[in-house]
Amino acid sequence: MIKPETPQLIESASATIAVTGCWQVHAFMEGQLMKKLTASLTKLGHQTQLKWDLSQVSALDHIGAQMLWNCWGKTRPAQLILLPTQEAFFSRLELANQLKIPKPPKSRLTSVMQLGTLMLDFISHLFAFIVLLGQLVLDLLTVLRRPNRAPWKEISANIFHMGFRALGITALVGILIGVVLSYLSAQQLRTFGGDIYLVNILGMSIIRELGPMLAAILVAGRSGSSITAQLGVMRVTEELDAMLVMGIPHGLRLIFPKVIALAIAMPLIVIWTDAMALIGGMLSANFILGMSPRFFIQKLPEVVPISNYYIGLGKGVAFGAAIALVACHFGLRIKPNTESLGQGTTTSVVSAITMVIILDAVFAIIFSRVGYY
Repeated sequence: MIKPETPQLIESASATIAVTGCWQVHAFMEGQLMKKLTASLTKLGHQTQLKWDLSQVSALDHIGAQMLWNCWGKTRPAQLILLPTQEAFFSRLELANQLKIPKPPKSRLTSVMQLGTLMLDFISHLFAFIVLLGQLVLDLLTVLRRPNRAPWKEISANIFHMGFRALGITALVGILIGVVLSYLSAQQLRTFGGDIYLVNILGMSIIRELGPMLAAILVAGRSGSSITAQLGVMRVTEELDAMLVMGIPHGLRLIFPKVIALAIAMPLIVIWTDAMALIGGMLSANFILGMSPRFFIQKLPEVVPISNYYIGLGKGVAFGAAIALVACHFGLRIKPNTESLGQGTTTSVVSAITMVIILDAVFAIIFSRVGYY
């Protein structure tokens, strides 16, 4: 015997569907009742000529009303019998069905206006970067006049974090690049009988170009992002504002130590990367061509002028200072929210790598006649 409160659908011969029982959520939880009612309503939903009678429903809530509403195709059937207490449920469903999700407003900026906005943004970044560079020069002059005001502990700590801790990854990448470059070059030189010139290719390419470039890209991704994230977090937590209130300048205590530390550490990282890449190339040449390490070490100073070594070190200083300046620039421009922190860090790394490539091109043009026999 069916309980009187059990929700059910009774179809009569006059094409009338009598809805009876309790159509509330707690009544649907018994067994598989909700699945059965949903299946039955799905079958009846295609018949638009049916007459629906809800006068025998003992209780109704929003869940039961929504089930019937979905069955009717979210519109009232032509023939519907409701109790006065049930009218409010379906009236609210009708109003909800009429609501339209507003579309996002279209941008009114034309292509010319968008280009102008980009140019203004670029000019703003350029002006802020020049101001940062000028403040760095003033801080450097202050330190030269009064060395006791220099933040030596911060410089030392930054050299340790940005230089010493980067030796592992730079050594690994340097060795792999040396092995790959030596292997590919040896395959081509063997064809023309020019095995002896492998030392020339490895020495010139690694010491003059690849060593400084690889070290700078790795440092830009590792230390540059760290600098930007550190300054960005200080902006989010309002530490930068607190420093200004206490009279502590950002330039001398935050920017100056990072730029000087990276300018000092970067040439040392370049020397380390060059050494690891040459060792990898030497081992690969010994394995592929049978070239002894002793011959490689003796031949290297003869085919690579010492000026290339100095050019590589000069690139290291310029790359280190540029990476630190770019990272600090974007770190100080981060807004006090987490979304801006992520975007600023990403933009900082991309901009730093781009700056490194531009500086490398400038070095190549300026020293195009230097370093060759």
